[in-house]
Amino acid sequence: MRLKDIEINPSTMRLEVDIMELQGSFAIVVCDGKAKVTPLPEYGETKIVTHQGKIKRVKWDEGEEF
Repeated sequence: MRLKDIEINPSTMRLEVDIMELQGSFAIVVCDGKAKVTPLPEYGETKIVTHQGKIKRVKWDEGEEF
């Protein structure tokens, strides 16, 4: 699975991310008090699909330049 959980401090409800720890480009999605991070592909699309204001799924469509 490409999505990885990120901890949110429950007492402060703050999200802290060390961007030096994560390599390359990435996206962070937050919904219902949960946060997840995913790397972005070199070539392609990453779609965040929502339903009724909540994140339903994340889809990847990758390709490569010829």
